[in-house]
Amino acid sequence: MAKLLQQHSNAAGWAPPSVQKRWLLTLLIMLSVSTLIALLIKSAFDSCDPPPPRNFHVDASNQPVKDFPKSIKTAPSPLSFMKSKLVLLVSHELSLSGGPLLLMELAFLLRSVGTEVFWITIQKPTETDEVVYSLEQKMSVRGVQVFSAKGQEAIDTAFKADLIVLNTAVAGKWLDAVLKENVPRVLPKHLPLVGGAMIDSHVTAEYWKNRTQERLRIKMPETYVVHLGNSKELMDVAEDSVAKRVLREHIRESLGVRDEDILFAIINSVSRGKGQDLFLRSFYESLQLIQVQKLKVPSMHAVIVGSDMSAQTKFETELRNYVMQKKIQDRVHFINKTLTVAPYLAAIDVLVQNSQYKSSHKHFLSAYPFRHRGECFGRITIEAMAFQLPVLGTAAGGTTEIVVNGTTGLLHSVGKEGVTPLAKNIVKLATHVERRLTMGKRGYERVREMFLEHHMAHRIASVLKEVLRKSKSHPHS
Repeated sequence: MAKLLQQHSNAAGWAPPSVQKRWLLTLLIMLSVSTLIALLIKSAFDSCDPPPPRNFHVDASNQPVKDFPKSIKTAPSPLSFMKSKLVLLVSHELSLSGGPLLLMELAFLLRSVGTEVFWITIQKPTETDEVVYSLEQKMSVRGVQVFSAKGQEAIDTAFKADLIVLNTAVAGKWLDAVLKENVPRVLPKHLPLVGGAMIDSHVTAEYWKNRTQERLRIKMPETYVVHLGNSKELMDVAEDSVAKRVLREHIRESLGVRDEDILFAIINSVSRGKGQDLFLRSFYESLQLIQVQKLKVPSMHAVIVGSDMSAQTKFETELRNYVMQKKIQDRVHFINKTLTVAPYLAAIDVLVQNSQYKSSHKHFLSAYPFRHRGECFGRITIEAMAFQLPVLGTAAGGTTEIVVNGTTGLLHSVGKEGVTPLAKNIVKLATHVERRLTMGKRGYERVREMFLEHHMAHRIASVLKEVLRKSKSHPHS
């Protein structure tokens, strides 16, 4: 998640008289290479308290990048200053992918402090869709008001909103399609006007700084790094030994595996960028290593959660064909994509985070091997650590800021070069129960220290308050 913050004067003449003397602050949140959220905040927040003291680190170009405290134990509702504010959330689609789900999480976080939240989805299927219906019902139950992206209601809400959030670059098309000539009254569109950026990992921040410089010839604004955090609901399950045992038994029974079997799982949308193909190669190679070395280990299984059973892609067909070719059908399990990951985290023994890059181009990996970026952050990684699972991850992207190599998990190279190292790491954890348990325990401790929802809320609130505080230093026109 990344956010761009902007200060902009309404004195240019395009704002209605009632807001001529107000300031707008804009934040764009980049959830991936193609994902960004735009937030507009009115100066009504100027009464916020000053932000807490900040720490700094220096990035690769010797430019200061601000870091907010990783473990803050203060008020339980740091975003309480958003109470009674009106926020409009605009999503390019409503699905189980990262962009929409993170935007929904923001919606629930704001609702918890009394914010009035509206939601519109730009691209919706013409026929009834079970996933869309389920997610809209979930939002409705939590008090999020869902309505059409088109029509006067969307325009009126945009004008009244204290905050507007666009969660992807695709969602930005809504501005031209619906707001049309009113766009300048709602969102200043050009990146050079942005005054700051909030990004979910240092690696991603560095990537966007280089990308904007190389592709757009634009210097990134001041950057704030804000890591994500696990929800209270997930932590409640992760810390309930009885619930975990019940879930473990249920899932393992449905998969036809025994309690003593060892399960390595990838829980991500099935795509080349997530590295399921390389993981299966590593898994097969690990089985060969165990056989050659005559190691005694329980039966090992690979679980891939994130399939789409209704519309199997060419890539997933490749995965299934590989499994059949290697005759490991009894060892590999494909699970349909789901919003509920806790049961699978309770059932497995090791999480594999094998993300390679973020690109829609199917040949990106082979054509540009030097551009591997891994996961921007990797929410599933901190969720797995909450369940005291060790993580086998690529040494790239946000994973390197979450997993402590050799302590909470083991890292391997991206690309084909990482296939054998990952295979060896699979064998290491399969043959050493105590190592698995110790890494899992340390991962849980790291989550409690750094990656809880209240940590994330404090960091976001600190950034908003600082930006709003800065606006006071500018004379209002």
